[in-house]
Amino acid sequence: MSIVNKARQAYNKLFPAPVLKDFPNENLPWIDQKNPDIEGFVKRFPKALHLPYDLTEKLHFWKENGYVILENVISEDLIDAYLADVEELIEKHKEYDITIRIDRPEYNKHPVMKVRDVPREIIEGQYIKVMDFHNASVAGKKLMLHKAIVSFLEAIFNEKVVAMQSLTFLYGSQQETHQDFPYVVPQVPSHLAASWIALEDVKPGSGELHYYVGSHKIPKFNWGNGIFFNGESTKNPTDFGKYLSAECERLGLEKKTLLLKKGDVLIWHAALAHGGEPILDDNLTRKSYVCHYSSALGYFRHRHDLVNEPVRHNMNGADVFADPKLTSYENSFKRGENVN
Repeated sequence: MSIVNKARQAYNKLFPAPVLKDFPNENLPWIDQKNPDIEGFVKRFPKALHLPYDLTEKLHFWKENGYVILENVISEDLIDAYLADVEELIEKHKEYDITIRIDRPEYNKHPVMKVRDVPREIIEGQYIKVMDFHNASVAGKKLMLHKAIVSFLEAIFNEKVVAMQSLTFLYGSQQETHQDFPYVVPQVPSHLAASWIALEDVKPGSGELHYYVGSHKIPKFNWGNGIFFNGESTKNPTDFGKYLSAECERLGLEKKTLLLKKGDVLIWHAALAHGGEPILDDNLTRKSYVCHYSSALGYFRHRHDLVNEPVRHNMNGADVFADPKLTSYENSFKRGENVN
């Protein structure tokens, strides 16, 4: 355990945080507050006139439903550059310390590993997430901080956008229904959103993403020690998934599955209940790229170094931090340099 984490634990024992039942009102994003003036905001938002969609309509939809879909906003060239980087990582995996998560029974004791220590057939299979490959890939950074995504998130937060992390999938995740905020916690927890970028056309039976429309408004789940999942929680992710599914069903919320085309983007609220459908056809991939975001207020230190000022990469007015633990790999996959 690092000195920083030990100090944090000691502090928390002396001054325990209150058990939260919801996000504190004082730092909610403006769009999550009661009766936000969307029309007034759009009139004052400098980028509103230059977007390829009606921002007022999108913000009302977000407020009501907890997500938006941006169609055909990312070029195939940029996606193909990123996929080529991923393929190179797989082919030369023994050379890299890039981290992956393996959600397979035989890896239960050590689900997070370096890609160099995992057989290629596992890396290319189901239940795999490549973690934070954007640190190494220029194309990954450009996807993550694409202007279409950044512009909408900047409106949501009404602040500078900061990207926190990324997950790359070759197959459907098959995850239980969940919300992001109990697991991905920026320094201001309510300042959190995510994007799901289709790296290929999504086909039925491939383990499509599912989500419950309007589920970002349901009461927060109590893990036994508040709304965040940690080592002191008395409930588990299966309890969480059962609660979400039952609550969404009780409220009559519509369950949708996502069939996006390559270059389409789903952006969702941190509290939108979503998950992965079972893969019905093992021959079908579902290549996708998931990124989590906060604001400059909500995430101002890299999670691997809470003390020092991070090294920042800026694109389209947004930041992503270099990983202080993997500095030798930063931007080492360069295919994306001349692609937009």
